[in-house]
Amino acid sequence: MELVDIGVNLTHSSFRQDREAVIDRALQASVTQMIVTGASLAGSLAARELAIQYPGRLYATAGIHPHAARDWRDDTGPALADLAAHPEVVALGEMGLDFNRNYSPTADQERAFEAQLELSVELRLPVFLHERDARQALLRILGRYRDRLGPAVVHCFTGSADDLTAYLEWDLYVGITGWICDERRGLHLRDLIQRIPLERLMLETDAPFLLPRDLLPVPQGRRNEPAFLPHVLNRVATCLELPAETVATATTGNARRFFGLDSLAN
Repeated sequence: MELVDIGVNLTHSSFRQDREAVIDRALQASVTQMIVTGASLAGSLAARELAIQYPGRLYATAGIHPHAARDWRDDTGPALADLAAHPEVVALGEMGLDFNRNYSPTADQERAFEAQLELSVELRLPVFLHERDARQALLRILGRYRDRLGPAVVHCFTGSADDLTAYLEWDLYVGITGWICDERRGLHLRDLIQRIPLERLMLETDAPFLLPRDLLPVPQGRRNEPAFLPHVLNRVATCLELPAETVATATTGNARRFFGLDSLAN
């Protein structure tokens, strides 16, 4: 059984002291490929540099997270395009809108999001989306580009039934994290996941965040790791009433096609 973690923040400072061991544990846990998330120019560059060290195992995204949208400048788009020219970079993002925390003003978020969608169309790269409390605005902007965009995934989906229906109608992929393991906040996902076609489902940890709440023993410091992706897989498989091997085969195949990993390996 092989798994792909489509969203892991391996450049986060919490991994600084033992990053190599974290990656080794993931590989030993059958998480054979990981997509390292880029959320700023500096973070995207760091993600790409890390991916270079693990060819065929690590890949990167390049993008500006909505929290960092206030930092968008005239030269940000060209800098992302330069990064995206490298084979290790397999998608643009993390991009989107976050009206839950509003670390960047709404106007800045929408401007950065639209600019990255334009870049995705130009470069023909998949889109790695972030959305919190902003579905209508996100779809309004996405609608201007959807017919020209390639595949797009709503990363770390935690939304409502209406959110899920809208995203599936727009032919988007859905990324599920350990949020589904949280009996306080994630119970609704255990029902909603049954509405996601298996060919649209992908798995991720979003490590070091979103540690599965029911994971035992609890890791020191409560840091999430990509090695815990099989735990998420097992919860998802239980909710779908399918063998874990079936879900693993489907989600891994989806991820490899989405990011074009098989063609890169060849």
